[in-house]
Amino acid sequence: MTKETEVWTDEQIQDVKNRIMQAMEQVIDPELGIDIVNLGLIYEVNVFNGGYCEMKITLTTMGCPLADVITEDILNAMKTVPEITETDVKLVWYPAWDTTRMSRYARIALGIR
Repeated sequence: MTKETEVWTDEQIQDVKNRIMQAMEQVIDPELGIDIVNLGLIYEVNVFNGGYCEMKITLTTMGCPLADVITEDILNAMKTVPEITETDVKLVWYPAWDTTRMSRYARIALGIR
């Protein structure tokens, strides 16, 4: 069975998603100095048999000049998840990001209540 035809169980997919999120904690927003997971910038992660990952993210502001930097950092971090052979990062603006998406850690680090 080749990697493209291998069928993953729901548990295997969830394990890969968990490791993807761990890898995304290494992707730091250059302006805020907080990772994109704790900032709540990742809206959706879909993993498919064969190693394809589609990730929907947003940014703190529309037109952020660092979109390319963050996307490149995501693609580099995904290289640490061996099951993933291809990643498609899709930038979305709905729902609009706001500070309620941030983790407690991010709020404390940025002084937001």
